[in-house]
Amino acid sequence: MHKTEYCAELVCSNSLKSEKGDSAAGLLKIELEELGSFVYSCALHHRVPAGGALAVNRDTFAQEVTSLIELNPRIELVRQEVLRIQNDAWVELGNGDVIGPFAAFVIATGPLTSDCFASWLMNQTGCDSLSFYDAAAPIVYADSLDMNKVFRQSRYEEGEGDYLNAPFDKEEYEHFINELLEAKRVITKEFETKELFQACQPIEEIARKGFDAPRFGALKPVGLTDPSTDKRPWAAVQLRAEDKYGQSYNLVGFQTNLTFPEQERVFRLIPGLENAEFARYGVMHRNTFLNAPQLMSASQEIGCLSQACSAPVFLAGQIAGTEGYCEAIRSGLHAALSIIQIFRGEAVRSLPAETVYGALYGALLAYASDQTVCDYQPMHVNFGIMPPLTEKIKNKGQRYVAYAQRARNALQSYVLSFEGKL
Repeated sequence: MHKTEYCAELVCSNSLKSEKGDSAAGLLKIELEELGSFVYSCALHHRVPAGGALAVNRDTFAQEVTSLIELNPRIELVRQEVLRIQNDAWVELGNGDVIGPFAAFVIATGPLTSDCFASWLMNQTGCDSLSFYDAAAPIVYADSLDMNKVFRQSRYEEGEGDYLNAPFDKEEYEHFINELLEAKRVITKEFETKELFQACQPIEEIARKGFDAPRFGALKPVGLTDPSTDKRPWAAVQLRAEDKYGQSYNLVGFQTNLTFPEQERVFRLIPGLENAEFARYGVMHRNTFLNAPQLMSASQEIGCLSQACSAPVFLAGQIAGTEGYCEAIRSGLHAALSIIQIFRGEAVRSLPAETVYGALYGALLAYASDQTVCDYQPMHVNFGIMPPLTEKIKNKGQRYVAYAQRARNALQSYVLSFEGKL
């Protein structure tokens, strides 16, 4: 999945989701900004047009994050596989070296933990690894698109928007879906819902759930008007820029498990993509994560690993039970703040449940005491896990605004508790 030598390489998508302050994803970005996340700052430096979402140029974003790490005099970047952490707080590397000892560890291996390290984790924690399949969408070159068929528009906005749209009529859509369902796949098994991460299901798996399912999901035409007909199209594929110059575009929501030749054949049935050239094909991979709710404390420390390694061990990122780029950034920041407080001899401050990351973390920990939960899965921040408001608000928009205001107040109190030490 990873193709470069850069840290923070984005694989699945270049979007870090909504920036709207009354959305859960937007509130998470406010937390990152207030707590001084340098990774989030890099994302802002390398943003590309994406309507109300924050999307970045993958390459320049990863390059800047890597450069800041390499130039930091307090960081030594060792490009070796970590095989295991020894019980005396030393680390065994793939080249045979042993380095350390270390005062604390943060395990942030992402979704693709190496077999050797994953095996060590399983042996130490005593739990089986839990996995689900994740997918990435293809990217096409802009100059290979038929601009006479696609049109530029963002949903519900007048004038030119940040997205390109490829409109289907009813006959074109039905032909496309039939071919999509018959196309050859890389992994040929019939997936069960629990095996697929819900936010990144392959487009062909969505179509298997119902012929019109994509038309009410990634291909929904609502909020769009085809200028060639002055009407809403039957369905539409949206394409989001991968760079600020608009030289390549990501097929939004088109994560796929199709073979590369079938991607070319089927996706070229999309109006305007008849001669599309692919900068990257969609791919599918397997993610591995720990049953973090059963293992983590409120500081993201893994007690059983800390005892085995004679130094505190923390989890961050997807392996810790979060899903999403900004969620991974925030979890790393939370682990770092926990370590700083421990090193200062301070009690780790409780993260308010009214903040979006506090709510996410509370929801993760809730799994540990919920005996009805059999299939734990990582999740995004969302308002569905927020503690209820004291006053019931039926209007969803007004309720989200109330959640957002309460979250900002709680965040402000949390930041002030550090008394300028951040």
